[in-house]
Amino acid sequence: MQNTDIENTLLTLQRSSDNISHIDEIWSQGRSVFGGISAALAVTGMRKLLDSPQPLRSLMVSFIAPVLPGQVKVDAKILRQGRNVTQCSADVISDNNLCLQTMAVFGNSREAFKAPTQIEVAPLSRDKGIAFETYAKRLPRFLQRFDGCWVGGGIPFSGNFNPRLNMWVRHKSPLHGFPMEKLVTIADIPPPVILTHFKEPPVPASSLSWSLEFVVPPETITNDWFYLEFKVEAAADGYTQQSGNIYDESGRLLALTRQCMVYFG
Repeated sequence: MQNTDIENTLLTLQRSSDNISHIDEIWSQGRSVFGGISAALAVTGMRKLLDSPQPLRSLMVSFIAPVLPGQVKVDAKILRQGRNVTQCSADVISDNNLCLQTMAVFGNSREAFKAPTQIEVAPLSRDKGIAFETYAKRLPRFLQRFDGCWVGGGIPFSGNFNPRLNMWVRHKSPLHGFPMEKLVTIADIPPPVILTHFKEPPVPASSLSWSLEFVVPPETITNDWFYLEFKVEAAADGYTQQSGNIYDESGRLLALTRQCMVYFG
């Protein structure tokens, strides 16, 4: 069965006794499928091992080789399980090759001192944003599975030297029952911000490593729209580092992310 919908792709893995699913070609970007869907499948594979539901607290991803459209297998295992915290790992196998490795920390909420969040924003309005579909010729096909718009900073291949990128994104699929995977895929949507400095594609670029930390338990997030603020930290010698924050519609901080990427241009 071929699934173009991300919810069906995740459900197939969740129900598979062999931990196998299928990624449709629509999720392709260059040589590989969208990294967010591969990481989401890894999270689903790890969640299946938990004795009881636990919120995802952090995720570390290493992009080793292209994940191809078609059949994928997730090999997950528990590394250590304590009273409150479970640490897991997962390998994503595509075309019989190890293509992506992840490590995740799941942890129960506990009564503890709560420090006020220092990073809250007033999100820019979606009303005057540039919708994904109006810029479609320069964007990967997988963005057809999302609603979104650029609202500030640079846009890929615009020749804008702004080191920041601001955007709104939501899934077209409701993703009922997959709150962790919902946010994981959203967090990987922003392209290398360095691409805004170039005027014309193609400029090949891809992620090497990625870390994602959740400030609030994903299952407590009820909104569909997410506001993303990303910035270039450095870029030299063909490698770039960028960081980002993910907010809900009210400007509440949900997650922190950082990536190391390679680019050829």
